[in-house]
Amino acid sequence: MAPVNPKARKVGCAALLALVLPAASAIGQDSPLAGGRTFSSGFKFVEMAGEEIFANVCQGCHMTDGAGATGAGSYPSLVGNKNLETKGYPVYLVVRGRRGMPPFGDMMTDGQVAAVVNFVRTHFGNSFTDVVTARDVEDARR
Repeated sequence: MAPVNPKARKVGCAALLALVLPAASAIGQDSPLAGGRTFSSGFKFVEMAGEEIFANVCQGCHMTDGAGATGAGSYPSLVGNKNLETKGYPVYLVVRGRRGMPPFGDMMTDGQVAAVVNFVRTHFGNSFTDVVTARDVEDARR
């Protein structure tokens, strides 16, 4: 099997998001499928809390327990992940993406990126307590 072109992978992820986000937004808040969760509409996420962003955006690949998955692709485990120790690294990944992870920088505010990075860095067996701020994210976008 031929290796997948990284540009094609990004296009594929963007296409998947384009299909999933409108479908998710079509589920009303009162729907049993919504489960009381907030769904984003369009290409900007509305979730503000790190746990909510993780649940609605990240856990589809990194799984509910943060353990990641392997199958059609490889989604790294966030459990006890030493790569999260330096707060700039996960900020960069969320904003700009890397390999199979699409860039979410255009879909999240600086505060949303900070919130989800702080959530991941303090859950799943991680205990990195130096807080990522919206200013840190703003600086990383430059």
